[in-house]
Amino acid sequence: MSELESLHFQSVSFTGLAPGARLIVLGAVHGNETCGTQAIRRVIAEIESGQLGIVAGSVTFVPITNPLAYARRQRMGDRNLNRNLAPTDTPAEFEDRIANWLCPLLAQHDALLDLHSFHTAGQPFVMLGPQDNGGTLEPFARAAGETALALSLGVHRFVDGWLDTYAAGVARRLAAGASSREADVHYGVGTTEHMRAQGGIALTLECGQHDDPAAPEVAWHAIRNALAHLRLSDAPAPAPVTDTEALRLYQVVDRVHAEDAFVRGWSSFDRVRAGEVIGTRHDGRPVLADSDGYIVFPNPNAMPGQEWFYLARRSTRV
Repeated sequence: MSELESLHFQSVSFTGLAPGARLIVLGAVHGNETCGTQAIRRVIAEIESGQLGIVAGSVTFVPITNPLAYARRQRMGDRNLNRNLAPTDTPAEFEDRIANWLCPLLAQHDALLDLHSFHTAGQPFVMLGPQDNGGTLEPFARAAGETALALSLGVHRFVDGWLDTYAAGVARRLAAGASSREADVHYGVGTTEHMRAQGGIALTLECGQHDDPAAPEVAWHAIRNALAHLRLSDAPAPAPVTDTEALRLYQVVDRVHAEDAFVRGWSSFDRVRAGEVIGTRHDGRPVLADSDGYIVFPNPNAMPGQEWFYLARRSTRV
């Protein structure tokens, strides 16, 4: 049996007796991010043992969204599942096959909680979608409900601005003559963007560093809180967090050469000052912060042509 033939997709659903919201929870969209998988399996066991009751609506758990990447213990199978997520009649990569299964499943739900972790040290945070708007990039009309769900998860840091910042990076790549798929704004569409396009609300929770033993606990609390907030479970609704920090992404910087390097080991949300050297290009040119702010998603192992790091500023969103 080949590696692919041994794989399968799994979802586990529970439905309460009363009507209610329909929540889907994803783990291991990236195969080396396993905190969500651990937390999901823990909650499933609690429901099956009667420790936790699903009394209304429904919840669907996907413990391992990308089984190929998970089996290989790496971020991707053939490509990043959380980019260019859409069904296709001509699947070429394994992630296309996942999309053909996952996208219809997402469309059957009202809300998505996608559980992730990140490369470097740092505190957990929630990625929010856009504010209500009628634009063409990511029109949205459910920001209030999405923000309320975010505030229930137990995490205190919130970040938005993903897709429009990614789109600005795409425009820069196109202007520089790039022809790869990373130079397509649709390549920035992942699980949450696809879910919002189907009319739902969607959150990415970054639970901590990949190997942080606290990350599965963060993910477990978030699932339990989301179930209670949406009134799917019989647990008391959590109080929304109040001591919040909100940031907005405004710039993405790509790694253009394998010898581009950071000047130090950055962690997400490290502060940077205007003019501070963040890294150096392979030819010795410095990469500078253009203003005071924060570095987000620094990836020292980024492939040339892909996102190296993001920059963020304070926001009044939350």
